[in-house]
Amino acid sequence: MKAFLQATPGDSFLQHALALEYIKRGDDGGARQLFESILHRDPAYIGSYYHLAKLLERAGDTQLAIQWYEKGMKAAKSAGDNHALNELRMALEELED
Repeated sequence: MKAFLQATPGDSFLQHALALEYIKRGDDGGARQLFESILHRDPAYIGSYYHLAKLLERAGDTQLAIQWYEKGMKAAKSAGDNHALNELRMALEELED
């Protein structure tokens, strides 16, 4: 996967997939860097908001997780992606309870 990413470094899908692999391997720092890179470059890549916020939740950074959930909800709403919007909203509500 890294070879594909080197050939197309701006590919959000590949970066997202690699970030998920990093999480599976316990490299939350590497995953966080990739998710943040994706979302700063491509704020419409909605799937990464949830995973980044969940990662931040696990790390105990609740306030930053809330910010990313809220940003993701705004992006999902703008894109008309009600499924992602509901998923992000439920995760946020669960965190705030």
